[in-house]
Amino acid sequence: MTNKRIHREDIRRHKDDIKRRLRNAHILDFIKDMVFINLGMGVYGLGWAIFMLPNKIVTGGGAGVAAIVQYATGFPMQYTLLIVNSLLLLIAWWQLGSKFTLKTLYAVLSLTFYLDFCQRIVGMDPELARGILGEHQEVAMSCILGAVLNGIGIGMVFMSGGCSGGWDIVASVINKYKNVSIGRVLLYLDLIVIGGSYFLWNSWQTVVYGYITLVVYTFSLDVMINSSKQDIQFTIYTKEYDNIVRAIRENTGHTCTLMHGEGGYTHESAKVVVTIVHKNEQVHMLRLIRDTDPDAFVTFHRVEGAFGKGFNVIKA
Repeated sequence: MTNKRIHREDIRRHKDDIKRRLRNAHILDFIKDMVFINLGMGVYGLGWAIFMLPNKIVTGGGAGVAAIVQYATGFPMQYTLLIVNSLLLLIAWWQLGSKFTLKTLYAVLSLTFYLDFCQRIVGMDPELARGILGEHQEVAMSCILGAVLNGIGIGMVFMSGGCSGGWDIVASVINKYKNVSIGRVLLYLDLIVIGGSYFLWNSWQTVVYGYITLVVYTFSLDVMINSSKQDIQFTIYTKEYDNIVRAIRENTGHTCTLMHGEGGYTHESAKVVVTIVHKNEQVHMLRLIRDTDPDAFVTFHRVEGAFGKGFNVIKA
Protein backbone atom coordinates (compact mmCIF):
# COMPACT_ATOMS: atom_id res chain seq x y z
CA MET A 1 0.00 0.00 0.00
CA THR A 2 2.84 2.36 0.83
CA ASN A 3 4.47 1.80 -2.55
CA LYS A 4 1.17 2.45 -4.34
CA ARG A 5 0.64 5.65 -2.34
CA ILE A 6 4.16 6.84 -3.23
CA HIS A 7 3.55 5.97 -6.89
CA ARG A 8 0.28 7.98 -6.89
CA GLU A 9 2.07 10.91 -5.28
CA ASP A 10 4.80 10.78 -7.95
CA ILE A 11 2.15 10.77 -10.70
CA ARG A 12 0.33 13.71 -9.09
CA ARG A 13 3.56 15.73 -8.77
CA HIS A 14 4.44 14.91 -12.37
CA LYS A 15 1.02 16.14 -13.58
CA ASP A 16 1.30 19.30 -11.47
CA ASP A 17 4.76 19.95 -12.91
CA ILE A 18 3.42 19.58 -16.46
CA LYS A 19 0.54 21.96 -15.72
CA ARG A 20 2.92 24.52 -14.20
CA ARG A 21 5.26 24.37 -17.21
CA LEU A 22 2.34 24.70 -19.63
CA ARG A 23 1.01 27.69 -17.68
CA ASN A 24 4.43 29.37 -17.72
CA ALA A 25 4.78 28.61 -21.45
CA HIS A 26 1.37 30.18 -22.15
CA ILE A 27 2.30 33.30 -20.22
CA LEU A 28 5.61 33.58 -22.09
CA ASP A 29 3.83 33.04 -25.44
CA PHE A 30 1.31 35.75 -24.58
CA ILE A 31 4.07 38.23 -23.73
CA LYS A 32 5.95 37.44 -26.96
CA ASP A 33 2.73 37.86 -28.94
CA MET A 34 2.13 41.29 -27.42
CA VAL A 35 5.69 42.39 -28.20
CA PHE A 36 5.46 41.28 -31.84
CA ILE A 37 2.02 42.85 -32.26
CA ASN A 38 3.48 46.09 -30.94
CA LEU A 39 6.46 45.93 -33.32
CA GLY A 40 4.23 44.98 -36.24
CA MET A 41 1.94 47.93 -35.70
CA GLY A 42 4.97 50.22 -35.48
CA VAL A 43 6.22 49.04 -38.89
CA TYR A 44 2.71 49.35 -40.32
CA GLY A 45 2.36 52.91 -39.00
CA LEU A 46 5.71 53.89 -40.53
CA GLY A 47 4.60 52.65 -43.93
CA TRP A 48 1.50 54.82 -43.84
CA ALA A 49 3.03 57.92 -42.30
CA ILE A 50 6.21 58.14 -44.40
CA PHE A 51 5.18 56.82 -47.80
CA MET A 52 1.43 56.50 -48.26
CA LEU A 53 -0.38 59.36 -46.53
CA PRO A 54 1.88 62.13 -47.94
CA ASN A 55 1.19 60.82 -51.46
CA LYS A 56 -2.55 60.26 -50.90
CA ILE A 57 -2.28 56.56 -51.73
CA VAL A 58 -5.39 54.45 -51.11
CA THR A 59 -5.41 50.75 -50.32
CA GLY A 60 -8.03 48.25 -49.24
CA GLY A 61 -9.37 47.37 -45.84
CA GLY A 62 -10.53 49.55 -43.01
CA ALA A 63 -7.27 51.50 -43.25
CA GLY A 64 -8.13 52.39 -46.84
CA VAL A 65 -11.53 53.74 -45.78
CA ALA A 66 -9.95 55.69 -42.92
CA ALA A 67 -7.33 57.12 -45.29
CA ILE A 68 -10.05 58.30 -47.70
CA VAL A 69 -11.82 60.00 -44.77
CA GLN A 70 -8.57 61.78 -43.85
CA TYR A 71 -7.92 62.89 -47.44
CA ALA A 72 -11.48 64.19 -47.81
CA THR A 73 -12.05 65.80 -44.41
CA GLY A 74 -8.68 66.04 -42.65
CA PHE A 75 -9.94 63.86 -39.78
CA PRO A 76 -6.95 61.66 -38.77
CA MET A 77 -7.25 58.08 -40.01
CA GLN A 78 -6.15 56.59 -36.67
CA TYR A 79 -9.21 58.02 -34.92
CA THR A 80 -11.54 56.78 -37.65
CA LEU A 81 -10.01 53.32 -37.25
CA LEU A 82 -10.37 53.51 -33.47
CA ILE A 83 -14.06 54.46 -33.66
CA VAL A 84 -14.96 51.86 -36.28
CA ASN A 85 -12.94 49.10 -34.63
CA SER A 86 -14.51 49.81 -31.24
CA LEU A 87 -17.88 48.85 -32.70
CA LEU A 88 -16.48 45.88 -34.62
CA LEU A 89 -14.66 44.56 -31.54
CA LEU A 90 -17.96 44.33 -29.68
CA ILE A 91 -19.23 42.12 -32.49
CA ALA A 92 -15.98 40.12 -32.44
CA TRP A 93 -16.27 39.52 -28.68
CA TRP A 94 -19.80 38.24 -29.18
CA GLN A 95 -19.12 36.10 -32.26
CA LEU A 96 -15.42 35.13 -32.23
CA GLY A 97 -14.41 34.82 -28.59
CA SER A 98 -12.38 36.75 -26.03
CA LYS A 99 -8.82 35.59 -26.91
CA PHE A 100 -9.03 36.79 -30.51
CA THR A 101 -10.74 40.01 -29.42
CA LEU A 102 -8.20 40.92 -26.71
CA LYS A 103 -5.23 40.55 -29.07
CA THR A 104 -7.05 42.51 -31.75
CA LEU A 105 -7.92 45.24 -29.24
CA TYR A 106 -4.26 45.53 -28.30
CA ALA A 107 -3.32 45.72 -31.99
CA VAL A 108 -5.92 48.43 -32.63
CA LEU A 109 -4.71 50.53 -29.69
CA SER A 110 -1.08 50.08 -30.79
CA LEU A 111 -2.01 51.05 -34.35
CA THR A 112 -3.76 54.20 -33.12
CA PHE A 113 -0.70 55.21 -31.12
CA TYR A 114 1.85 54.48 -33.85
CA LEU A 115 -0.13 56.15 -36.64
CA ASP A 116 -0.41 59.29 -34.51
CA PHE A 117 3.23 59.14 -33.37
CA CYS A 118 4.65 58.47 -36.85
CA GLN A 119 2.60 61.26 -38.43
CA ARG A 120 3.92 63.66 -35.81
CA ILE A 121 7.48 62.58 -36.62
CA VAL A 122 6.89 63.05 -40.34
CA GLY A 123 5.26 66.41 -39.62
CA MET A 124 8.50 67.57 -38.01
CA ASP A 125 10.37 66.65 -41.20
CA PRO A 126 8.09 66.83 -44.28
CA GLU A 127 11.05 65.97 -46.52
CA LEU A 128 11.67 62.63 -44.79
CA ALA A 129 10.36 60.54 -47.68
CA ARG A 130 12.28 62.67 -50.18
CA GLY A 131 15.46 62.05 -48.19
CA ILE A 132 14.86 58.29 -48.35
CA LEU A 133 13.86 58.09 -52.02
CA GLY A 134 16.03 60.87 -53.43
CA GLU A 135 15.41 64.30 -54.89
CA HIS A 136 12.84 63.11 -57.42
CA GLN A 137 10.43 61.28 -55.16
CA GLU A 138 8.29 58.86 -57.14
CA VAL A 139 4.73 58.09 -56.06
CA ALA A 140 5.09 54.58 -57.46
CA MET A 141 8.14 53.88 -55.28
CA SER A 142 6.35 55.27 -52.23
CA CYS A 143 3.42 53.01 -53.08
CA ILE A 144 5.67 49.93 -53.19
CA LEU A 145 7.72 50.73 -50.08
CA GLY A 146 4.61 51.61 -48.08
CA ALA A 147 2.91 48.38 -49.14
CA VAL A 148 5.98 46.30 -48.22
CA LEU A 149 6.13 47.85 -44.73
CA ASN A 150 2.38 47.32 -44.33
CA GLY A 151 2.69 43.66 -45.33
CA ILE A 152 5.59 43.03 -42.96
CA GLY A 153 3.82 44.78 -40.10
CA ILE A 154 0.50 42.98 -40.49
CA GLY A 155 2.39 39.70 -41.05
CA MET A 156 3.99 40.09 -37.62
CA VAL A 157 0.55 40.68 -36.12
CA PHE A 158 -1.00 37.65 -37.84
CA MET A 159 1.91 35.42 -36.77
CA SER A 160 1.16 36.46 -33.18
CA GLY A 161 -2.49 35.41 -33.40
CA GLY A 162 -4.02 38.87 -33.72
CA CYS A 163 -5.28 41.12 -36.47
CA SER A 164 -5.51 44.85 -37.06
CA GLY A 165 -9.30 44.91 -36.93
CA GLY A 166 -11.43 46.38 -39.71
CA TRP A 167 -12.26 44.07 -42.60
CA ASP A 168 -10.59 41.10 -40.86
CA ILE A 169 -13.34 41.08 -38.23
CA VAL A 170 -16.10 41.51 -40.82
CA ALA A 171 -14.67 38.69 -42.96
CA SER A 172 -14.25 36.36 -39.97
CA VAL A 173 -17.87 36.84 -38.91
CA ILE A 174 -19.16 36.30 -42.47
CA ASN A 175 -17.00 33.18 -42.80
CA LYS A 176 -18.50 31.79 -39.60
CA TYR A 177 -22.02 31.74 -41.08
CA LYS A 178 -21.48 31.57 -44.84
CA ASN A 179 -19.46 29.17 -46.98
CA VAL A 180 -17.26 31.99 -48.29
CA SER A 181 -13.52 32.09 -47.65
CA ILE A 182 -12.09 34.95 -45.63
CA GLY A 183 -9.67 35.75 -48.44
CA ARG A 184 -12.48 36.14 -50.97
CA VAL A 185 -14.50 38.40 -48.67
CA LEU A 186 -11.44 40.60 -48.05
CA LEU A 187 -10.71 40.76 -51.80
CA TYR A 188 -14.23 41.91 -52.67
CA LEU A 189 -14.23 44.57 -49.95
CA ASP A 190 -10.76 45.82 -50.97
CA LEU A 191 -11.76 46.12 -54.62
CA ILE A 192 -14.82 48.16 -53.67
CA VAL A 193 -12.85 50.55 -51.43
CA ILE A 194 -10.03 51.15 -53.93
CA GLY A 195 -12.43 51.53 -56.84
CA GLY A 196 -14.50 54.00 -54.82
CA SER A 197 -11.47 56.27 -54.39
CA TYR A 198 -11.97 57.33 -58.04
CA PHE A 199 -14.93 59.50 -57.02
CA LEU A 200 -12.77 61.43 -54.54
CA TRP A 201 -10.30 62.80 -57.10
CA ASN A 202 -11.83 61.69 -60.43
CA SER A 203 -8.45 60.06 -61.13
CA TRP A 204 -7.88 56.55 -62.45
CA GLN A 205 -4.22 56.94 -61.51
CA THR A 206 -5.19 56.82 -57.85
CA VAL A 207 -7.14 53.62 -58.42
CA VAL A 208 -4.22 52.00 -60.28
CA TYR A 209 -1.79 52.90 -57.50
CA GLY A 210 -4.27 51.50 -55.01
CA TYR A 211 -4.41 48.15 -56.77
CA ILE A 212 -0.62 48.04 -57.06
CA THR A 213 -0.40 48.67 -53.33
CA LEU A 214 -2.88 45.88 -52.67
CA VAL A 215 -0.90 43.36 -54.76
CA VAL A 216 2.47 44.27 -53.20
CA TYR A 217 0.97 44.30 -49.70
CA THR A 218 -0.59 40.85 -50.20
CA PHE A 219 2.66 39.42 -51.58
CA SER A 220 4.71 40.87 -48.70
CA LEU A 221 2.23 39.52 -46.18
CA ASP A 222 2.39 36.04 -47.73
CA VAL A 223 6.20 36.04 -47.78
CA MET A 224 6.33 37.23 -44.17
CA ILE A 225 4.03 34.49 -42.93
CA ASN A 226 5.19 31.57 -45.08
CA SER A 227 8.90 32.18 -45.72
CA SER A 228 9.94 30.25 -42.63
CA LYS A 229 7.51 27.38 -43.26
CA GLN A 230 8.43 26.24 -46.73
CA ASP A 231 9.54 22.63 -46.59
CA ILE A 232 9.31 20.00 -49.33
CA GLN A 233 7.39 16.72 -49.14
CA PHE A 234 8.63 13.92 -51.42
CA THR A 235 6.46 10.96 -52.42
CA ILE A 236 8.62 8.21 -53.95
CA TYR A 237 7.29 5.13 -55.74
CA THR A 238 10.15 2.64 -55.90
CA LYS A 239 10.99 -1.05 -55.61
CA GLU A 240 14.23 -0.08 -53.87
CA TYR A 241 12.42 1.40 -50.90
CA ASP A 242 14.79 -0.14 -48.32
CA ASN A 243 17.81 1.41 -50.04
CA ILE A 244 15.99 4.73 -50.51
CA VAL A 245 15.05 4.90 -46.83
CA ARG A 246 18.60 4.04 -45.78
CA ALA A 247 20.11 6.61 -48.14
CA ILE A 248 17.77 9.37 -46.93
CA ARG A 249 18.45 8.57 -43.27
CA GLU A 250 22.23 8.41 -43.70
CA ASN A 251 22.64 11.40 -46.02
CA THR A 252 20.04 13.88 -44.75
CA GLY A 253 19.32 12.93 -41.17
CA HIS A 254 15.58 12.84 -41.94
CA THR A 255 13.39 9.81 -41.53
CA CYS A 256 10.63 8.43 -43.77
CA THR A 257 7.19 6.90 -43.66
CA LEU A 258 6.44 3.73 -45.63
CA MET A 259 2.92 3.46 -47.02
CA HIS A 260 1.40 0.35 -48.54
CA GLY A 261 0.14 0.71 -52.08
CA GLU A 262 -1.04 -1.31 -55.05
CA GLY A 263 -0.40 -0.78 -58.73
CA GLY A 264 -3.55 0.31 -60.51
CA TYR A 265 -2.65 -1.66 -63.64
CA THR A 266 -0.59 -4.58 -62.38
CA HIS A 267 -2.28 -4.85 -58.97
CA GLU A 268 1.12 -5.66 -57.54
CA SER A 269 1.81 -4.66 -53.94
CA ALA A 270 4.21 -1.77 -53.57
CA LYS A 271 5.71 0.46 -50.91
CA VAL A 272 5.53 4.25 -51.14
CA VAL A 273 8.18 6.32 -49.37
CA VAL A 274 7.08 9.68 -47.97
CA THR A 275 9.54 12.14 -46.43
CA ILE A 276 9.81 15.86 -45.73
CA VAL A 277 13.04 17.82 -46.10
CA HIS A 278 14.05 21.47 -45.91
CA LYS A 279 13.61 23.49 -49.10
CA ASN A 280 17.38 23.90 -49.55
CA GLU A 281 17.72 20.08 -49.65
CA GLN A 282 15.45 19.64 -52.67
CA VAL A 283 18.18 19.19 -55.31
CA HIS A 284 20.23 16.97 -52.99
CA MET A 285 17.18 14.71 -52.49
CA LEU A 286 16.53 14.39 -56.22
CA ARG A 287 20.14 13.41 -56.88
CA LEU A 288 20.10 10.96 -54.00
CA ILE A 289 16.97 9.25 -55.38
CA ARG A 290 18.41 9.20 -58.90
CA ASP A 291 21.63 7.56 -57.72
CA THR A 292 19.77 4.96 -55.64
CA ASP A 293 16.99 4.06 -58.08
CA PRO A 294 17.01 5.75 -61.51
CA ASP A 295 13.62 4.13 -62.28
CA ALA A 296 11.85 5.64 -59.24
CA PHE A 297 8.73 7.72 -59.84
CA VAL A 298 8.89 10.87 -57.73
CA THR A 299 6.56 13.75 -56.95
CA PHE A 300 7.21 16.62 -54.56
CA HIS A 301 5.37 19.71 -53.41
CA ARG A 302 5.76 22.52 -50.92
CA VAL A 303 4.23 22.18 -47.48
CA GLU A 304 3.35 25.36 -45.61
CA GLY A 305 4.48 24.07 -42.25
CA ALA A 306 6.35 21.08 -40.84
CA PHE A 307 6.55 20.86 -37.05
CA GLY A 308 8.39 18.30 -34.98
CA LYS A 309 11.85 16.85 -34.55
CA GLY A 310 14.25 18.28 -37.12
CA PHE A 311 11.84 21.01 -38.20
CA ASN A 312 9.98 23.90 -36.55
CA VAL A 313 8.83 23.94 -32.95
CA ILE A 314 5.09 24.37 -32.44
CA LYS A 315 4.65 27.92 -31.09
CA ALA A 316 0.96 28.48 -31.71
